[in-house]
Order: sequence, then structure tokens, then C-alpha cells
Amino acid sequence: MMQRFGAIWLFYKPYFIWSFAINIVITFANPQLVPAILTKLFLTILLWYLINETHAKRKLIFYNNLGISTLKLFCAIFIIDVLIMIAYLSFIKAFI
Repeated sequence: MMQRFGAIWLFYKPYFIWSFAINIVITFANPQLVPAILTKLFLTILLWYLINETHAKRKLIFYNNLGISTLKLFCAIFIIDVLIMIAYLSFIKAFI
């Protein structure tokens, strides 16, 4: 279980900076929770599409060999991203 979570985190790490930058933009544009979650869902689906349509699809073979399907990988990334975003927005709303 921890090995799979570590692998998922390894996949998510390069996208963390971009995700956090999007969190900052969401904070200034509309810091409401539901539109922010829908934005993250759209961006996760867009990332899935881009990876499937480019040569980056080869990176998914490693996760498939660990028993993590593409759907599970992107669902886990979405959940991790939303949890980080909720914590960030809650923290920011406390000071605004």
C-alpha cells in the first residue's frame, strides 16, 4: 500500500508546482470550493488526455507494472490535489 502511494506521489511531484500556481490563481479569481474543485477536475482530465496523446504515455507503463491502473492513478492524483487545495483555501480564507 505504501509502495503504491509512494509511486503515485512520485508521479504527482512534477505537477505539484503547477497545481499550486493554479491554487494561487483560483484564490484571486474565485476562492469558492465547488468551482475550484471543478477546475481541478477539468485540469486533471486535461492532463490525462495530454499524457495519453503524447509520448509521455510510456511513463504509465511503470505504474501499470505496479498494479496501478491509469484510472486509479489519475483519481488518486485528483484526490491528493483536492485535499491540498482544500487545506490551502481554508488557510487563506482564515486570513482574508
